Amino acid sequence: ITQILTGLFLAMHYTSDISTAFSSVVHICRDVNYGWLIRNMHANGASFFFICIYMHIARGLYYGSYLYKETWNIGVVLLLLVMMTAFVGYVLPWGQMSFWGATVITNLLSAVPYVGDMLVQWIWGGFSVDNATLTRFFAFHFLLPFIIAAVTILHLLFLHETGSNNPAGLNSDADKITFHPYFSYKDLLGFVVMLLALTSLALFSPNL
Repeated sequence: ITQILTGLFLAMHYTSDISTAFSSVVHICRDVNYGWLIRNMHANGASFFFICIYMHIARGLYYGSYLYKETWNIGVVLLLLVMMTAFVGYVLPWGQMSFWGATVITNLLSAVPYVGDMLVQWIWGGFSVDNATLTRFFAFHFLLPFIIAAVTILHLLFLHETGSNNPAGLNSDADKITFHPYFSYKDLLGFVVMLLALTSLALFSPNL
């Protein structure tokens, strides 16, 4: 939720053009009211998101959740979508790291037999990482989070069907409790704690 909201505010001021992309990020940080805070929260929020994802994967491996194949496979698809979103987002500021990151990672596709070079040029929209690449990467970065939200709902539907796992491998139907107020308040508290941690990081370490 935080990533989508901060991303929408950033998209209002960002321009996906190679001549002005970097300047627009500088403009967001220096001229837009609290732009630096929104940008830092968005960038650090991505790192926090990955920490949570890896913790969730570790929990799934420990609990043996991979036995529920549908839920696990959708989770793998979600991980790949999130990684793709993070990669195209990394390119958007259009600094040296962005340009060479895009060049190196997209060039990996050239290893695909027969169609590799054609595939790379198709993604680039030309013969090198250029304006067309940045424009489509921005479009992907805007679109993918909403696809991720939809796939997350699908992930939860399958989880609801199979039920959560536990390390003992026992059926825990006997001690079920209602979602509200117990879990809704727990989730709300978790969201507030994460938001506070994210805001504190952006306020006290703005150059991280």
